[in-house]
Amino acid sequence: MQRIAIVARLKPGVEERAAELIQAGPPFDPRERGFDRHAVYLSADEIVFVFEGREVEWILDEMVDELGGRVAHALAAWEDLVLGPPRIARPAYVWER
Repeated sequence: MQRIAIVARLKPGVEERAAELIQAGPPFDPRERGFDRHAVYLSADEIVFVFEGREVEWILDEMVDELGGRVAHALAAWEDLVLGPPRIARPAYVWER
């Protein structure tokens, strides 16, 4: 299983709006897309989207390339909330039972 996180810095004072976007749920069906897990972590100044499954990078590339779709529309909603481009983080350490 692969894991990928997308990390973005939030502009000051947008945590509540970010929480509203998260509460609306993802603009895609994680199961249909092929993810095994999807989680979002929110702090006062960062947002972290975590995706897990087989071929996660390919799935994410495909989703971003679908211009004009629901995912592209959702990404546009985040543009006003984040500072600079998001960064990709890969696992450096994972422990599982």
